[in-house]
Amino acid sequence: MALTRKPIPKSQVELSQETIEPYLNQGKGPVPANKRRENQKSLKGDEVKQLSVGLKDVDESIFFYFNNIIRPSVIQNSIKINVPVLYGSPERWAAMQKDGFYRDNNGKIQTPLIMVKRDSVEKVRTLGNKMDANNPIHFGVFQKKYSQKNVYDHFSTINNREAVKEFYGVIIPDYINIVYTCVIFTEYVEQMNKIVESVNFASDSYWGDPERFKFRAAIDNYTTSTELVDGGDRTVKTTFQIKMAGYIVSDAINTSVANPNKFFSKAALKFGIETAGTTEILTARAGTPTSQAPTRFFDTALTGVSGGTSTGAGGMTAAEIAYVGLSTTAIATSIASPVATFNGHSFATPPTGFPAITQEDFKVFINGQFISNNLRTVVDAGGSITVTFSGLEYPVDNNDQAVLVGKFS
Repeated sequence: MALTRKPIPKSQVELSQETIEPYLNQGKGPVPANKRRENQKSLKGDEVKQLSVGLKDVDESIFFYFNNIIRPSVIQNSIKINVPVLYGSPERWAAMQKDGFYRDNNGKIQTPLIMVKRDSVEKVRTLGNKMDANNPIHFGVFQKKYSQKNVYDHFSTINNREAVKEFYGVIIPDYINIVYTCVIFTEYVEQMNKIVESVNFASDSYWGDPERFKFRAAIDNYTTSTELVDGGDRTVKTTFQIKMAGYIVSDAINTSVANPNKFFSKAALKFGIETAGTTEILTARAGTPTSQAPTRFFDTALTGVSGGTSTGAGGMTAAEIAYVGLSTTAIATSIASPVATFNGHSFATPPTGFPAITQEDFKVFINGQFISNNLRTVVDAGGSITVTFSGLEYPVDNNDQAVLVGKFS
């Protein structure tokens, strides 16, 4: 008889791929972004564990808080006894419900004792929204500071190089409300009071390991009862519920496929501004021939190339160089709206071959604010320079300061 192979169930990825309809005019379905080769990231040698928070982490936070923060204890026969905390497995909880208290393997009633059991898990839809669980839009990004691709070295520091950084994407958690039922067993009411007081004080705080995960716990009421057994001991029992506001980050296959688990930044090398000279200066000093004249009219003063005339065949004269670099600043002697007067100043005379002075050769400021050319007119009045303002939205007077910058003496 031939052996039949047991069918293998399809994964979530395979089921999702079957729902994709290919383009009829291309004959081949589009490749999802998370399946493209440029988006594939190898996790070989990666020591970073994928972040996941499960129901077990929420359960452990309660036991951690009881055993390390609250530390419940009772005084019995002048001896301090630590109260053990047990998880209410189905077998233990059924035995406790049947007898009203918990016994060990020898049938002895266990007091003092705290037993915790998870009752229900409710999803909170008012916090977080992934839109589509198989294609979550929102996720958090965490950076790994140093790795093989992002190693601190002196070379990168000196050269201002920003290395490649590794980032990990984690989907937003599913926020849930978890209800736990807790039962405290003691022999005396006085012992019970001390434990209830310590537990009640810890209510409305965050329970859990500070190095792992913490969740907010709330306790509303306590129900205490005393049970008397014929021929046995008296047992005091208090029942209360812990409402834990928790969250879950699942490690299921659909979360790892849809979520960008790992990606890298781009390396950057930053350069500062450093000027070695213009193209003309570098070309002239290197002796490289140019397609223009052997020397330009501005080569003499800048590059040391000898020249002769001011027509451009040689180089600039001293007067031409002085005119090119001329930029005088003066403050108005008087201001009477709409005219500012600069006494003792006149326009500079351009050398032969240079264009005449225009309005663009001047800059005017009022109280530090630049005035555009269409709002003022600069005129050489003979022994003084006047600036007439027009179109300003405010008047000017001697309380204002007018500054003129340009080619004048």
